[in-house]
Amino acid sequence: MPFSIVVDHVSFGWSDGTTVLDCLDAAFPAGRTGLIGVNGSGKSTLLRIIAGELVPLSGSVSVWGEVGYLPQNVPLAARRTVPDLLEISGKRAALHAIEGGDVAEEHFAAVGDDWDVEERALAELDRLGLGHIGLDRTVGTLSGGETIMVALAAQLLKRPEVLLLDEPTNNLDLDARERLYAAVDSWPGVLLVVSHDRALLELVDQVAELRDGVVRMYGGNLTRYEEQVAAEQEAAERTVRVAEGEVRRQQRELIEARTKMDRSLRYGRKAFENKKVPKIVANGLKRKAQVSAGKQRTLHTEKLEEARERLTEAEQAVRDDDEIRIPLPGTEVPAGRTVLTLPLSPPSGPRASETSETREAKECQVVDSVGEAGGGVANEAEAGEKAGEAVRVLETLVIRGPERIALLGPNGSGKTTLLKRIVEHGAHVPVRYLPQRLDLLDDRLSVVDNVRALAPSASVNDVRARLARFLFRGERVNQAVGTLSGGERFRATLAALLSAEPPPQLLLLDEPTNNLDMPSVRQLAQALASYRGALIVAGHDLPFLETLGITRWLRQDREVGLTES
Repeated sequence: MPFSIVVDHVSFGWSDGTTVLDCLDAAFPAGRTGLIGVNGSGKSTLLRIIAGELVPLSGSVSVWGEVGYLPQNVPLAARRTVPDLLEISGKRAALHAIEGGDVAEEHFAAVGDDWDVEERALAELDRLGLGHIGLDRTVGTLSGGETIMVALAAQLLKRPEVLLLDEPTNNLDLDARERLYAAVDSWPGVLLVVSHDRALLELVDQVAELRDGVVRMYGGNLTRYEEQVAAEQEAAERTVRVAEGEVRRQQRELIEARTKMDRSLRYGRKAFENKKVPKIVANGLKRKAQVSAGKQRTLHTEKLEEARERLTEAEQAVRDDDEIRIPLPGTEVPAGRTVLTLPLSPPSGPRASETSETREAKECQVVDSVGEAGGGVANEAEAGEKAGEAVRVLETLVIRGPERIALLGPNGSGKTTLLKRIVEHGAHVPVRYLPQRLDLLDDRLSVVDNVRALAPSASVNDVRARLARFLFRGERVNQAVGTLSGGERFRATLAALLSAEPPPQLLLLDEPTNNLDMPSVRQLAQALASYRGALIVAGHDLPFLETLGITRWLRQDREVGLTES
């Protein structure tokens, strides 16, 4: 099998001494490869090394072909333009200069053979569902999902032989995800994608798992990977049971051997006391029994230790992934208590002049509890659909009691803006907001110091105990936040919010599953299911939302406003 990316004994660590990769070897073949692993295992770091953004401390990386790289966090400088993000600003400026009559040689050199760069850029944007975005837009006017798709268009425009994608579906609505899936499915070159998106991972040709500092390859997509891992786990658990049985058998044999030796010694001593044998004979029998007993003890002890070693090896082969264990604040919002009263701005789209009755008749799908639909849903429009029930446009958002609200809507519809308005407006109870960008923490401070900044009355030991439940143990709590992976940063931010004083009774989460591995998504859903305060979750991950016990489904639309059934 030809390999397009070869990683040879690569080691990497941060300046604070944190080791991320240690003598890692890996080889990625042609085709589409999904790179998975628990948060903090080094997936994003490995992609950055392959892309040339980071230099390993030792080892080397060989890549055959030009590399395109879409990072997990696309720079969002508000003044950057769409052409800047598409990486065509230089060519576009040179092209316009030539068209304006400036025939300087450097302009022709900048354009090269790419005279249709603007047309290709607009065509690529249109293919990805971004036909409404002009080349005169700035990044600050784009949503997070639109920014990611424009950055993806930039990589596709370069036509690299090797494409690296790091969590590309983060912040994407379902329509954008479908377009990304189509682009991945039709990609003709080498693709290495880090993701926890199940639908995306079903499109890959092989899965590479980075676990305990080792990359293992599994042929097939995510489903096939899970089947192979399940078979491995079943075999590993059988081996553990066999090893446990062997340990018990060796323990019995050691006890039996000691019992026999003790009985023999007692017999010899009793025979001497009863004058059945001369003293010299009795002493000889005693020494012989002691030597034999020592040999037997050594033999059985060695066999027991060997059995225990085999059991330890067998147990290590059984997966026991750590997951987030979140003791959410014990704050209960009484039913009926008003948590939030937020007047809503009228929509600014072309239909803003319509009456609410007209909009109710013409706009939006019906949105209600998914649970009443009798199963999962395929897209946002289907979420909780109930035939014949009207949808109303809200003029004021009122939340009472421990409501659990899902906030849906396409990229750019204003979901994040609405959450920020809630924070700025203020609620009737303590409110905390977890943004998409996870930029609440100070990158220069350690994890423990960031948490203490929001919980000043807590002792260091209390904070360390809380962080342990978020998988920050030992010296990990002293790691600078700026060196954390995306998933680790999420855990640190969530730990800080939920440890804050006073604890939140209204929790706002903006795309909370973006940077989590699959086990952590499941654990987060279980934890939030037991949260007793009011909750608003903006997202596109419908399987995750279905697990939260949502009581209201709202939909944000730029033209219509906020609607509910």
